[in-house]
Amino acid sequence: MRGCCAEERVAIRQRQAQPIFDDLETWLHARLPKISGKSPLAKAIRYALNRLPKTRPYLDSGFLELDNNTCERAVKPVALGRKNWMFAGSEHGGKAMAIAFTLIETAKLNGVDPQVWLTDVLSRIADHKLTRLDELMANANYAALAA
Repeated sequence: MRGCCAEERVAIRQRQAQPIFDDLETWLHARLPKISGKSPLAKAIRYALNRLPKTRPYLDSGFLELDNNTCERAVKPVALGRKNWMFAGSEHGGKAMAIAFTLIETAKLNGVDPQVWLTDVLSRIADHKLTRLDELMANANYAALAA
């Protein structure tokens, strides 16, 4: 459903996911009284039942995700790079890396290919006037170049 509009996602969720949610909740309620209240299974069932009301808005809103995979993917480079950053060489090197990563991730967030943008800007910046730095972005449609 990723890529569908919110209304389409709600319709699909109502048709396909809601019956599963409802059946799961009914099944959990039916099983709980049949097992020992102190068992790990009972604890897991109570955990699931307590969280079901917080997951139900997913069924009614096409903007909500059931998982946090998008967010996890966004922070993955930070987590993977954490050990590498210890080898920046110096405090100055660490600051330079932070600036570079900020530029790269900002370009990605804006739909710009960071390699295309950086290649272009770095090839022009040496001869560019300091008072006209804003023109470095205005001179090219980097999203179009990326395509």
